[in-house]
Amino acid sequence: MRTELYIDGKWVKPVGGGTCLVINPATEETIQTIAAATAEDVDAAVKAARRAFDRDGWPKLTGAERAKYLRAIAEGIRARQSEIARLEVLDNGKPFPEADWDVADAAGCFDFYAGLAEQLDNNPEEPIALADDRFTSKAVREAIGVAGAIIPWNYPLLMAAWKVAPALAAGCTVVLKPAELTSLTALELAAIADEAGLPPGVLNIVTGAGSVAGQAIIDHKGVDKLAFTGSGPVGSKIMAAAARDIKRVSLELGGKSPFVVFEDADIDQAVEWIMFGIFWNQGQVCSATSRVLVHEAIYQRLLARLIEETGRITIGNGLDEGVLLGPLVSKRQYEQVIAAIEAARNAGATVACGGIRPEGFDKGYFLRPTVLTDVPLDSDAWVEEIFGPVVCMRSFKTEEEAIELANSSRFGLAAAVMSKDDVRAERVAAAFRAGIVWINCSQPTFTEAPWGGYKESGIGRELGRWGLDNYLETKQITKYVTDKPWGWYIK
Repeated sequence: MRTELYIDGKWVKPVGGGTCLVINPATEETIQTIAAATAEDVDAAVKAARRAFDRDGWPKLTGAERAKYLRAIAEGIRARQSEIARLEVLDNGKPFPEADWDVADAAGCFDFYAGLAEQLDNNPEEPIALADDRFTSKAVREAIGVAGAIIPWNYPLLMAAWKVAPALAAGCTVVLKPAELTSLTALELAAIADEAGLPPGVLNIVTGAGSVAGQAIIDHKGVDKLAFTGSGPVGSKIMAAAARDIKRVSLELGGKSPFVVFEDADIDQAVEWIMFGIFWNQGQVCSATSRVLVHEAIYQRLLARLIEETGRITIGNGLDEGVLLGPLVSKRQYEQVIAAIEAARNAGATVACGGIRPEGFDKGYFLRPTVLTDVPLDSDAWVEEIFGPVVCMRSFKTEEEAIELANSSRFGLAAAVMSKDDVRAERVAAAFRAGIVWINCSQPTFTEAPWGGYKESGIGRELGRWGLDNYLETKQITKYVTDKPWGWYIK
């Protein structure tokens, strides 16, 4: 297991000798000690990335040449998929089948962007028709430069892949800062990239505190582009800091996503998707459909089934067979979610089920999945992202009311609707003010499709061709093609 920083193709100790503890959230035990980077370490990483971009020729390789490295990384991940998934369980807590799925998706992400890198060779420039035939013009797309990527703890390897793969495909070099809580698989990604022969400086990984290593990346003048996934308040600070140097920014931030269920929906299917939309990954999902609006005609029946099925979810260590809900990622996160549930109760909400530590779990940050009802519309539980296995339920009477309630949020990452009436479902989907909309499901995520939000849920899009565009600049090249003198000053 790697524990040092990966800078300029080498494993190095941090200049200050600092370390971070990695805690298993299922046992509260320290499982590893990793390096804590300082601003000096980040400076070395950025300089290495700068050299790899400016002088060593990474962006000058053809897309096909870069694609070979990306595919080699994908194969390296697959060759160690179970091992990497186990590391993900150890520091994140999610059930092994979820981690295994995530790691497979990360490998697929590198393969996908290898294909898009190759396509860049097929479309290197776009001719532009001009009104003046004395000139020709074309638009070309070029890599932005050095990308600083800061990722969260909920999908450690997958979020790294979402940023590293398109950046490398575009011809950018990268300094990646994984979350302090869940850095183990990012370090394994560095080892895999190294084994794949990725040139020195193209990918650098610095672990440590966001307030130190992350801030150093944000502030470094050698970084051309910042890509961040995380909370809204941190995203706002990054955007403000980036404004000083006019850095390019893409932000994938929080959400409080609605799920509207109409009276014609199959109740069992609706309950399944409601649960998948909020209890997957312990509800630690930015797009989680945590506000569920159900038509009054089926509300009580659906609520009863939801409470029944929620009580059957198997809770435990993510490495144990059959577990569907692991611990929250950290003591701090556990305490914040517990506090949010208590605040909801004090505001008038009813805890219909869950909300407490399950019996038999004296250690670990375990919480029974929670259903809140009678949640006031002005309460934090309804308005703010809880980021835990907590779903808020309300009934509605009309389609218009449902849409108004769904859109009444400063967030706009995702939304879902369930109905057997395709026309109505499409109509409601079109009315949602959200960047990701699901019909008759919640949370399916595909590398090919754009991912990002409206309003305070972020700027820009990841995944698909849109994710590649995040790391490309557009340059106009115009040429004077006639021998006739211009003749403006010299006649």
